[in-house]
Amino acid sequence: MSRTFLALLHFDGGRFAGWQRQPAGRTVQADFETVLGRLTGERVVAHAAGRTDAGVHAVGMGVSFTLPARWEAAAARRALNALLPDDCWVEAVHEMRPGFHARKSAEGRRYRYDIGLDPAASSPFRRRFEWALRRPPGRALDRAAMEAAAGAIVGEHDFRAFAAVGQEKAHWRCRIRVAEWETRAGADGLEGLRFHVAADRFLHHMVRMLVGTMVDIGLGRRPAGDMTVLLDRTDNADTSPPAPPQGLYFVAAAYPSGCFLADAGDAAPPGETG
Repeated sequence: MSRTFLALLHFDGGRFAGWQRQPAGRTVQADFETVLGRLTGERVVAHAAGRTDAGVHAVGMGVSFTLPARWEAAAARRALNALLPDDCWVEAVHEMRPGFHARKSAEGRRYRYDIGLDPAASSPFRRRFEWALRRPPGRALDRAAMEAAAGAIVGEHDFRAFAAVGQEKAHWRCRIRVAEWETRAGADGLEGLRFHVAADRFLHHMVRMLVGTMVDIGLGRRPAGDMTVLLDRTDNADTSPPAPPQGLYFVAAAYPSGCFLADAGDAAPPGETG
């Protein structure tokens, strides 16, 4: 007998080649599964709510896995955190109903993208975790144009113009529920922007290509109406290059409440609002 669990995983993606196990290169999945193997003495497969690229971070990645029936959620969290490398941390573990799958059971996902605009964004203590955007002298980002561009993508659209080439997809449609920019500011002089986006699904490189295009609009490199034009395209030939990976964070996945069992987890079940 076994139990199914969901871990909410944080990781610094800077030293990983992404989530998914690969023939070469360190991956989050491989490190997580190595720990599960140490706990059980056998291979355990872990499934994530999303497949992040190299350099992309997470502050609430849903990861599903099974453990022998003797394991409780709280004990699983303690054991994972004792054995995972120091660039990973499990916020909470919840027991789930049999058959739960972190990716297939998700109803939605949320990401954020951080941009630094002040000179200190180039500090080695910040540039691994945000896009240190170097603007042309005297050119400010047109926040209104970027907000209008974000508003244009809300709703259900075909996003193949904002996806990496070479994908095999049944369809390219995604339903965006939230797409908004907010100011990042602090007493220490930090200046920047943060983009929040939530949808039922995302395509490969989609968030980074959306951000790259909106930044070009904000810098006046593209017309303000380009976002709407690109949504009618059937390829990404005219889309701006993707924003750098280090500014992107997987924030949360949303699951139906019926997926959760009453357990001794450390936090309320995860959700994605908006």
